[in-house]
Amino acid sequence: MERGKLSVVQEQEHTDVLQMYMIERPVYNEAHLRSQLLHRKERTSTFRQKLALWFQCSSQRAKAAILSFLPILTWLPNYPVREYLFHDVVSGLSTGVVQLPQGLAYAMLAGVPPVYGLYSSFYPVLLYTFFGTSRHVSVGTFAVISLMIGSVAVREAPDSMFDMPSTNSSNETATVNAVLDRRVQVAAVLTFLVGIIQMVLGFLRFGFVAIYLTEPLVRGFTTAAAMHVVISQLKYLLGVKTKRFSGILSAVYSIKAVLGDITSTNVAALILGLVCLVFLYVVKQLNERFKKKIPIPIPGELIVVIVSIGISYGLALADVYKVDVVGKIPTGLSPPVAPAFSLLPRLVTDAFAIAIVGFSMGISLAKIFALKHNYSVDSNQELIALGLCNFIGSFFQTFTITCSMSRSLVQESTGGKTQIAGLLASLLVLLVIVAIGFVFEPLPQTALGAIIMVNLLGMFKQFRDIPALWRTSKIELAIWLITFVASLLLGLDYGLLLAIAFALLTVIYRTQRPKNAVLGGVSGTGLYYDVDEYEEAMECEGIKIFQSNSSIYFANCDLYVSTLKEKTGVNPEHLQTARKAKKKQKEKANINLTLKGHVEDKEQGVTHEVLSYNVAEEQRNGQLREGASESDTEEAVFLHSGSGVHSIILDWTHASFIDSVGAKAIKQVIKEYAAVDVQVVIAGCNRSLLSELDELEFFSGAISPEMVFPTLHDAVLYCQHSLPARCHDTRHPTGGQ
Repeated sequence: MERGKLSVVQEQEHTDVLQMYMIERPVYNEAHLRSQLLHRKERTSTFRQKLALWFQCSSQRAKAAILSFLPILTWLPNYPVREYLFHDVVSGLSTGVVQLPQGLAYAMLAGVPPVYGLYSSFYPVLLYTFFGTSRHVSVGTFAVISLMIGSVAVREAPDSMFDMPSTNSSNETATVNAVLDRRVQVAAVLTFLVGIIQMVLGFLRFGFVAIYLTEPLVRGFTTAAAMHVVISQLKYLLGVKTKRFSGILSAVYSIKAVLGDITSTNVAALILGLVCLVFLYVVKQLNERFKKKIPIPIPGELIVVIVSIGISYGLALADVYKVDVVGKIPTGLSPPVAPAFSLLPRLVTDAFAIAIVGFSMGISLAKIFALKHNYSVDSNQELIALGLCNFIGSFFQTFTITCSMSRSLVQESTGGKTQIAGLLASLLVLLVIVAIGFVFEPLPQTALGAIIMVNLLGMFKQFRDIPALWRTSKIELAIWLITFVASLLLGLDYGLLLAIAFALLTVIYRTQRPKNAVLGGVSGTGLYYDVDEYEEAMECEGIKIFQSNSSIYFANCDLYVSTLKEKTGVNPEHLQTARKAKKKQKEKANINLTLKGHVEDKEQGVTHEVLSYNVAEEQRNGQLREGASESDTEEAVFLHSGSGVHSIILDWTHASFIDSVGAKAIKQVIKEYAAVDVQVVIAGCNRSLLSELDELEFFSGAISPEMVFPTLHDAVLYCQHSLPARCHDTRHPTGGQ
């Protein structure tokens, strides 16, 4: 019968208030809990009813679904015009001014003509306003994703695919145009696939997939991508003409090609590029240092674009100094075109990698701003929003987009409140596309290369992670370094796959090397801690408490069992061997005694038949019986003094799941210990783990719920009273029952 009493005593001592509690109840095991204390609620609905409820439609559910799919309907009707509109207008114009040059520049990374960068800065941004849940991120072109797109485009449409005899400039122009058209097709199809993958994952509520890209992995990957970007822009900065490489060791080949052709450097392009680099760096530092005093960041990129266009047009850099420029930009929007579906099979793997990387970039930025401004974002809806932006945009020949950190910081720091700012930024890009696109035709490519390089300076600061991770986590440092080196040398696609595989291997490694401990009780508390770590933790004689901070499944169950035997110092195989050895010694001693008695009787003229040793002979021969009893006593003393343990408690507080292989291993080890008279009980098992044990039919035969206890203290008290034990210390470590 249960008695419960709770008393709270407050003691004032040195301004510290101590609260104490005492509770008196029986020692519970799982059988008692199931029969007396806990009763499961009856499930009133069947699976069929739940399924019918899931597909049931009502006005409220329809409204909730529409609002979830179109988040703009939740905030636009209540938009505070007087409070938000001015801030959104200023933020939108500031973001659009940055988005224009970045769109042109990142199109070079994607391997497509610059106008497609403007398309990618318009359609997706417009769509995200309606479907996105973040108020501050700026979607559009992004260096890392653009580079991944470009590497695939160059792989599928290399320069050699359309090689023609360059007898005149018209043939050379036709070759270049054919290559670019093919790369535009590849980029559009890849974007189409990325959009489908992201939408499917979003509708299946797979927004959690980004967690598999751990932060060290993402930071190592983006740092390597920044290195790839800088290397790819060297030829534009120097004004040399080299082919674009992709795949394994592409960075090495690109550097080799640039250095091999460095003697043909275009001095005018180099000087203009270096001036742009220095100017942009200074402006970025000024914006960072005085961001609290300057209401709107200095638009360094726009200034560089305008001045470069003026210099290029005024000095005729393209004609006189042979400086590469953007070239013709068609005016107006192009009609929608169906992607070249014949390319789909070759791009599926690349599409998965780009879809996950793009989403992880976007959701990480969205969560940062949501936390800062106290609102929430829906990761699944973000997947759907990005997927729609890419899917619909692919018909207008955009390339894959995600959130940009630099533009998002501009949009947030200039006072942006909602995605109205993003809408206005996209309209500014639209104005350029339909009206003044021709103005950007004289823009030197070296200026765009400078814009790209300076925008990546923040990513190179991630090298500071290395000393920090060295101090905090060697495993995460290994993930960072492996990701960086693999992505730099093997390419972004293979590097990412290798990085994810390595990150998952580290999880397996950690499960294979859990922290294991033997616990002891702290006197008068009922608390149990590692005896190797804390002086106050005292083991109870005859009881070993084994704790492992991992679950038990096929990959680590053998390690769990071997560590259990090693840490407790009780190995049933060794005890069985010792028992057999003592039994043989006993049999040998008894046989010697029998033979000795037979010889003595023969000398006295009495002949006895010598029989093999058995129980009947012991009872007839007093001398043999005495020897057998003495040997039994020796065996018992040997076994108990050799191990000193009669009970082992498995602390499963940290175990979250167990599979069939793990359950079989535990059942086997319980039987092995039972064979040498050591009982094994389980403590701290959570209810979901108990349900799994029931499903695995763990409680069968000699193993029953009576062997499972809700707390360590219950298990210790049970073991102490089922078999007498005394503590190493004179104090009682458990504080009584």
